[in-house]
Amino acid sequence: MKQTIGLLLLSLAPALGQSLPEILDGLVKAELGSLEALYKHLHANPELSHHEQATAARIASELRAAGYAVTTGIGGYGVVAVMKNGPGPTVLMRTDLDALPVTEKTGAPYASKVRAKDDAGNEVGVMHACAHDMHMTSFVGAARLLAKLKDRWSGTLLMIGQPAEERGTGALDMMNDGLFTRFPRPDYCLALHVDAALEAGRIGYREGYAMANVDSVDVTIRGVGGHGAYPHTTRDPIVLAAQVILALQTVVSREVRPTEAAVITVGSIHAGNKHNIIADQAELQLTVRSYTDETRKILLDGIERVTLGIARAAGVPNDREPVVRIRRNEYTPATYNDPELVKRIVPVWQQVLGGNNVVLREPEMGGEDFSQFGRQEPRIPIFLFRLGTVGPRKAAPLPGLHSPEYLPAIHPTIETGAKATAAAVLELLKK
Repeated sequence: MKQTIGLLLLSLAPALGQSLPEILDGLVKAELGSLEALYKHLHANPELSHHEQATAARIASELRAAGYAVTTGIGGYGVVAVMKNGPGPTVLMRTDLDALPVTEKTGAPYASKVRAKDDAGNEVGVMHACAHDMHMTSFVGAARLLAKLKDRWSGTLLMIGQPAEERGTGALDMMNDGLFTRFPRPDYCLALHVDAALEAGRIGYREGYAMANVDSVDVTIRGVGGHGAYPHTTRDPIVLAAQVILALQTVVSREVRPTEAAVITVGSIHAGNKHNIIADQAELQLTVRSYTDETRKILLDGIERVTLGIARAAGVPNDREPVVRIRRNEYTPATYNDPELVKRIVPVWQQVLGGNNVVLREPEMGGEDFSQFGRQEPRIPIFLFRLGTVGPRKAAPLPGLHSPEYLPAIHPTIETGAKATAAAVLELLKK
């Protein structure tokens, strides 16, 4: 009975003269115990990319319970929930579902103890080390709030759970499975991502480029192997690899405009298996980061040209020239936050959360495949914002995203994520 009366009073809040921040605060408090339990469940039961079956089922169940029409199995384990509420725009809000192959070391009572086989057949620990569990919890909280505030908005709301964000493929998988044709095409797309350097209770934002193009490149440098005592009879691929690694940095420093951001990192090098044997090839794995399409092309073209040029200069036979393979299916485009959309939403957050809790953030060189939603023609304005997760600061440095020791502060992170998401949608769908 008390709960029924409470919900009735909340529904009458506008008539009682409550402000939007007061309304959202009241609704979030009513959901907080349930949301904390959901977060701990998701944290303790993570699933790897392309294997999010139970996670997707739980999110689908939560959205159905909130009154949404739910479809599952979109682009793998993707979830699409629709709530139509009269005429108006369509807003898409995305959460990601997957976890990482990381063995948790937080020591939390709800820590993940899950172990699973990865796609290569290796047994790995599994953890929400990028806090997609917090994304999902904030997302469900916002979905509940918006369902209870239908008198304050008009239009169509798409709440989607996306698989395989960590692999950079889930967004395209969902679109290729008809996300924008089988369901209402959005006029705006929103998503949040945790920030391991921002205090809990705060939201971060950035206009324009917020995250980078991400390319993975495999380089095979082929030489002529032989005895380590007779290098003159060989073409040493390890020496060539060393020259290539250094020369690639000149692509960044001497070919890219100094005001443009660019990164070429060689993350892996493998060659040889014995002290006195010169190998016949070396394998490099590169990650390449940029913002603009023009800079991306300079970097990728430069990698091929430099690698081939060094091999030829060293006299490597034509039939042993290096192979540069760009993993096109793993490409993640840069996230470009629509400036007008950002300008529209930030003042609402300042009202709901307080001006000091809405913080301008620097662009990053990490990647996010949410960017794909803004690359389809005609272009849709998108906005990826940051959710602070840092609790009271300690003397030791705090672990970052993808660390086995990264653990978001539960409160007020959940409350802030749910309120910020709901407030943004209410602004875009306001009557």
